[in-house]
Formats: sequence, C-alpha cells, structure tokens
Amino acid sequence: MSQPRLLAHWLRSRLESLRIHLARPDALFWHVLLGLVTGLVAGTVIVAFRLVVEGTQAAMLPGNGENYEALPVWVRLSLPFLGALLIAAIFWRFAKGTYVLGVARVMERMEYHQGHFEPREFVMQFLGAALAIASGHSVGREGPHVHLGAASGSLLGQLLRLPNNSIRTIVVCGTAAGIAASFNTPLAGVIFALEVFALEYSIAAFMPVMLAAVSADAVSLAIFGSAPAFQVPTILLSSLDDLLPVAVLGLFAGVVSVVYIQSLQTIARLGRRLAFVPRLAIAGATAGLLGALAPAVMGLGYDTQATLLTQHAPWSFLVTLLVVKLLATSTSIGLGIPGGTIGPALFMGAILGNLVGGLAADLGIIEVGDVSFYALLGMGAMMGASLQAPLAALTAVLELSHSPGVIMPGMLAIILAALTAREVFGKDSMFVTMLRANGLDYRTNPVVEMLRRSGVGGVMNRDFVRHGPHLRRAEAKDLIGGDGPRWVIVERDGRPTYLMPGIAVATYLAQNPDEDAIDLLAIPAERLELAPVHLEATLKEALDILQSQGAEALYVRRPIAPGINRIYGVLTRARIESAYRY
Repeated sequence: MSQPRLLAHWLRSRLESLRIHLARPDALFWHVLLGLVTGLVAGTVIVAFRLVVEGTQAAMLPGNGENYEALPVWVRLSLPFLGALLIAAIFWRFAKGTYVLGVARVMERMEYHQGHFEPREFVMQFLGAALAIASGHSVGREGPHVHLGAASGSLLGQLLRLPNNSIRTIVVCGTAAGIAASFNTPLAGVIFALEVFALEYSIAAFMPVMLAAVSADAVSLAIFGSAPAFQVPTILLSSLDDLLPVAVLGLFAGVVSVVYIQSLQTIARLGRRLAFVPRLAIAGATAGLLGALAPAVMGLGYDTQATLLTQHAPWSFLVTLLVVKLLATSTSIGLGIPGGTIGPALFMGAILGNLVGGLAADLGIIEVGDVSFYALLGMGAMMGASLQAPLAALTAVLELSHSPGVIMPGMLAIILAALTAREVFGKDSMFVTMLRANGLDYRTNPVVEMLRRSGVGGVMNRDFVRHGPHLRRAEAKDLIGGDGPRWVIVERDGRPTYLMPGIAVATYLAQNPDEDAIDLLAIPAERLELAPVHLEATLKEALDILQSQGAEALYVRRPIAPGINRIYGVLTRARIESAYRY
C-alpha cells in the first residue's frame, strides 16, 4: 500500500476512534475543542450577516444605518411589502414545508431531530432575516444569530459525522455564540443557552459553551470593535424608596410581556389558516402601514432605543410607540417573517422603563436624570418575562451596563415580571408558545436530557463475535476461544437476528463433549431479539428503537458502502439503564 493511502487509512482510523470517544459525555477535551471551533465558525457567520444587513442599510438609507424616518412616506409604505415578497420567493425555493425559524426552530431541531439542521434552513435564515431587517420589518437580529450559530455548529458536526450527542453539544455552543456576538455579552450567551435548553450545571456542559461564546465574541470584537451596543450611563439607586418604581416596572413588564406573547400566539394561529405567500403579503402591508405612521419601529430600532436609554421622552410618544411596536412585531413574526423576537422585547422594555421612570420623576420619587436607569431595567424585565430566562436577562443587563449596582434592582424587576407572566397569567416563554402555535409540543425532562448526552458508541459492548446459527464443534471452539466473547450475534440470511451470551455456548460445549453439530438457536441459552441502531445515535434514540420495534437488544452499525454495514458493538436495555445509574 502506498504511503498516501497508508496516511489516509490512519486518518480515517483515528477519526473513527475519535467519534466513538466523543459518544461519551465526559469527553471534555474534545468537546471543548469543538466548542472553540464552533464559536469561531458561528462568529464568522454572524459577522458576515451583520455586514450584509448594515451595508445594505447604509447604502439604502440616508444619513445613518437606521434612519428610516428620513424616507418618504410612500417608500416606508412599500419597502416592507417588497421585502416580504422577496422573502416569500426565497421560501418558495427553499422552504419545503419549513416556515418557523429562529430560536423556536433550534428548540424544535433539538427536541425532535437531535440537533440536525439542513443547509437550506441556513440559507433561508440568512437571506430571509437580512431582507426582513433591511426592508424595515419590526424584528430583531438575535433570533437569526442564534439560528445561524446553532445551524453552523450542526452542519460542522454533520460534516465530520460526529455522534448525535456531540452535535447537540455544539448546537448549544452555537446558540451561546449567537447571543454573545450580538451585543458583546458572552456570559449572557452562555446562560441563555443553558436556560433555554434547561441544561443542568456540569463542567462538561459549561466549558464548551463558554469557550464558544468567548471565541464568537472575539471574532465580533475584531471586526466591530469593543464599543457596547448601547451607551448606558452608570447610575446607582440613591435610596430604598427608588425600589417602589422598580417593583411597579416589574409588574408592568410582566403584563406587557403577556400581551406580547398572546398576540404572537393569536396571530400565528390565525395565520396558519392562510397560504404562506398571502400571509407574508399581509405582514408586509401591515409593517408598511405601521412604519408610515411611526417610522421609529422599523428595523432593529437601535437608534431609538439608544435615545430611550439616555433621555426622557413624553409619555404620549412612549405609549404610542409601545403599542405600535407591539403590533408591528407580533404581526411580522406571527405571520412568518424570519426575524427575532428578543430585540423587540428589549425595545419595548426600554420604552416601558422610560415611561415608568418618567412618571416616577414627575411624582418626585426619583430624579429626572435617573430615568435612563429604569429604561435599562425595563429591558431586562421584558427579556426575562418574555423568554422565561431571568438569569440570562439579568446577565445581559449587567454586561450591557458594566455596573454592578444594577444587580439588586434588576433582580427585583426581572423576577416580578417573570412571576407575573408565568404564575398570574400562566404564560410560557415566547419560544415554547410559538412552537405550540405551530402544532408542536416542547417539554424538558431531566432523564431524557441525560440519555441524550451519551451516544451509543460510548456505552456499547465491543466484546462480541458474529456467526450463523449452524457450526461444527471445532468452529464453536474457535469462535469462543480463550476467555470467550461476552456476546455472540447470531445471523440469519446474513442479517443479525439474535444476541446470546458467549458463556452459554462455552457451557454447552463443556456439558456435551460428544456433540459435533451445534445449532445456536437450539441450545439452552438466553436469546435477545436484535434491532439495528446507528453509531451516531444517542441513548435516547436507542431506547426509542427498543420500545418502538419491540426488540430486546441492539447492534450498533454504520454504513461504509451501499448495502454494507460495519457492526461496532452491541447494546442491551440493561446496559443503557446501568449507564444512566452510573
């Protein structure tokens, strides 16, 4: 064999061993390395997305990147409609029945498809969200960033043919990378990923995700610099009396988040009765009408949000802006425009905080200069209540403000808002709500999540031999040999059919010294009916196969050529249960 072929064979062998090793949940070093690579890839994709969006806005809008206010009314009316038609054309080409994108799509792929994404979803999210933002739809970029980051990790894992438990890990890494690169908030990205997917704290779970968030943030900082997304003045509470408006803000934010989630749910359910293209046409026409009335709600709205964080605005303007923003976002997202919901929640939180802070200042409870502090708290409260991710919201507010003094009032506002939404009104997070509005259920179960963190390759028993049911005594002795294999796979018509203990064959040979012809299907032994499972599968998938096919054991295989499978090991229900107990 030539040297290049020897090298290729060695590389394939090493990669095969690595895949089997990665099936173990404690393969920390390699998962950390995958987290680093995923963060770099996801960060690069997110930077490219931002450059496309911001470059398009700079070329299209006068003055600055989000100056939709300077456009003529007829342009503001028509631009979102044209954008919706272009998005419809992209979805017509690529969708194939997939119309839910963003964070909800990531949760769906994790729950039902082991974190596997398709390249077409990546294209749809990139182009669709870029068009939606640039054309003035009231959507955020954080949801697309999360989807693009998660899809980048998933596609990388599929390219390397990693086991599904590793793909799930790097999807979570991509999720954290998406949030980290959006606002220069790496810690919030980590907490967001772990809260949204309800992962338990462990070193093996945290370290890859942390490194992914850091590396994605580093890529973003290298291109866009270290300037924060919002310039927030450092303000501290001057007395405990200032906590009264903080509590009021938390309660109001909880109520507004309920209205936000309910409007998304209602519009999504109504929209399902319409074909996709008419839905997007209605979304575009509505966004154009609302943008013509209040251009500040168009696009990401970061310029208006930055103003709300530094200046007190009239209450009539704030109320109008809040209502229009809620309607514009609910209509766009609910009818299928591929944008994010987190950014608009932060926008509405800033409006609400400015409104409550302004009223408190008018009543003499706080100083007028402290109003911007309440706008920041409102952002955290709306994010925490809408996402039902209070720790991620608090961390984001802390990283945005660079002020430890925000922690205590931020905790109060966020917890009151989240409790109001969940306990008083019974609302789940907007992502779960969107999934259920589209006919999907999403539940978290700690036992199921544990089974998904381990691959069959890390638990399977590799001490086995294969043979047909009939063999001579000499063949049986050679088959069992020495200490003998733990298991014997009995094949019928070239297909693995039963699994029996190797000790049973050895015992039969010892007890029947004159027996020359051996029938493995006739000798006294326990025989477990077999079903196949792919080498990349998780223990949860293995357990599902056992239950759905009525099998008693599994043989772990991977296709190496058309019609040819390599068998790597065997797996019994008892071994799955012992792995869980361990």
